[in-house]
Amino acid sequence: MLQITPGESQERVKPRSLAVLDLGSGTFRLVLYHYEPGRAFRLMDELREAVALGEGLARGRIAPEALERGKKALRSFADFLRVLVPDEVQALATSAIRDSANGQEILAEALRLGLEPKVLSGEEEARLGVLAVANALPLRDAWVVDQGGGSAQISRMQGRQFLWGRALPLGALRLTEAYLRSDPPGRGEVRDLTKAVEAHLKRLPLEGGLPLVGLGGNVRALARLHQKRRRYPLDLLHNYYLPREGLEEMAEDLLSLSLRARQELPGLQPDRARTLPATLVFLRTLLRHLQAPGLWVSGLGIREGVLFTHLLPPPHLLPDPRAFGVENLFRRYPFAEAHRERVKALALALFQGLRPVHGYGEEEERLLKEAAHLHDIGMHLGYYEHHKHGAYLVLSEPLLAMSQREQVLLALLVRYHRRGEPALGGFRPLMARGDAKRLLRLAVLLRLAEMLERTRVGRVRGVRVVLGAGVRLELLAGEEPWVERLEAEKQAGLFQEAFGLPLEVAWVAE
Repeated sequence: MLQITPGESQERVKPRSLAVLDLGSGTFRLVLYHYEPGRAFRLMDELREAVALGEGLARGRIAPEALERGKKALRSFADFLRVLVPDEVQALATSAIRDSANGQEILAEALRLGLEPKVLSGEEEARLGVLAVANALPLRDAWVVDQGGGSAQISRMQGRQFLWGRALPLGALRLTEAYLRSDPPGRGEVRDLTKAVEAHLKRLPLEGGLPLVGLGGNVRALARLHQKRRRYPLDLLHNYYLPREGLEEMAEDLLSLSLRARQELPGLQPDRARTLPATLVFLRTLLRHLQAPGLWVSGLGIREGVLFTHLLPPPHLLPDPRAFGVENLFRRYPFAEAHRERVKALALALFQGLRPVHGYGEEEERLLKEAAHLHDIGMHLGYYEHHKHGAYLVLSEPLLAMSQREQVLLALLVRYHRRGEPALGGFRPLMARGDAKRLLRLAVLLRLAEMLERTRVGRVRGVRVVLGAGVRLELLAGEEPWVERLEAEKQAGLFQEAFGLPLEVAWVAE
């Protein structure tokens, strides 16, 4: 039996706002975050301009037209910041500005507008990418590759820390200008590009056997195209696995398409179409070199790396990124913490009492706790159908360090915490063996916990699970909790379907 104690409220930290300007070689972005130091963050807004600043970089100078596009975007961003006045602004200049003979023109325009960009070294850029991955994916050791328009950073993450990183002149726009001049690219051009990439990779101490994580807009674009090809049932890119054979197939198909044909591919931003062949050749060569079976896609990159340096003290690592991600979502759509903690305690008592029947371990227990933590977030959109609203919110954005399968299971547990027949539905292709039964059983436990807290005032202070020919739930309460008992008894049929045992609910006076 588990006694229930309400969760303790924490003192609220004053929220702050942070604007990050990423002056990339292909795209300029301005992102605005609100955050509470050490506790929570939220993306509030984003501006994006496809400036192709790296145009001309293969010849050492940014083209005049690209400079003008960059200056125009800077004026728009500065105007945005004058209106919003965030607490902090951090501007980052990367490969095109760092490596070109005339990149100072962009810096001068930024300074004239009141912005103070920092020119990142290749190692600093690589370090920020690794920091984002360390807080966003459930990996301790990995290769991290971040391909932009002008350069590609290849880094080694060890124990969630940056070990080393190099910036190579292998950005998608730079490679396109230098090697892929035909439309579509010629076989000889592709062969020459492959050899150039191989030459750079051979100079690095790269060993196989580690996961590979990919960052950057073109990497995400390829993942989106792969999802479209598979008719993938989930609209999330973060923590998506792009297998090597899938990338090889896309390379065979896309390298034969004209620019116009690539621009018409479903789900692809038109400005990505020009440089996507170079990214395909680069990634294909890297995967072959590492003998890697595929790569994991990170939806977080250097902008989030900057955010983590403000959100957290050094070394800027979340102790438990997954727990942080779940709590971060709860803080956005909070409901009564006392009710949340009572449902969580009841669900865990049921889980532990029924362990001899279900035989589940830490993975399932954690999912159940997380579902209890979030089960009522849909109330922010309305009481009716709030279980469906909550499932939508769980799937509305990536949850840190959680696999896509786990995130779907979490959403489905929230979806079925009060009614309906738990089912995987269209998400079945993402699931592992036994997940249909796993969902059914955990959803029943969460629903019973919710029913035992139906009046939301904590009348049921604990529950004892008694196993025999059936399952008897003994409710510990000062007075007979008629509502909670009746609502729990209504779940007897679903309980028997899940566990193969009849259910009895009884009151035991304290």
